[in-house]
Amino acid sequence: IPIFFAFYKVLVVSIELRQAPWILWIPDLSARDPLLILPLLMGISQYVMQKLTPTAGADPTQVKMMQLMPLIFTFMLIYFPSGLLLYWTVSNIIGIGQQLYVNKYDQAAKITANAKSNP
Repeated sequence: IPIFFAFYKVLVVSIELRQAPWILWIPDLSARDPLLILPLLMGISQYVMQKLTPTAGADPTQVKMMQLMPLIFTFMLIYFPSGLLLYWTVSNIIGIGQQLYVNKYDQAAKITANAKSNP
């Protein structure tokens, strides 16, 4: 989390990023998203990431807290700069891809191990 605060500070203080045009509905990466699309995308991607991450053997209180974190972060980050939300959303999407790959590879390894043990 300290990295996010440092990135936030860079986006707030950086003169070069002020009113620099960007794409689609985001006119400025150092300002908040005017349509609130990035906070919603970040919340959705964080929720999907949380659902894909295995929680076997975890404390029920911890599981409940992890389920609420995407909602809390979505509301907490509504007024943060678009650049930070874009970074976090892209990071979540990459993490989702990695988790899907690991889950698929892990399943394939279990199937192979079962096939070898039961000829």
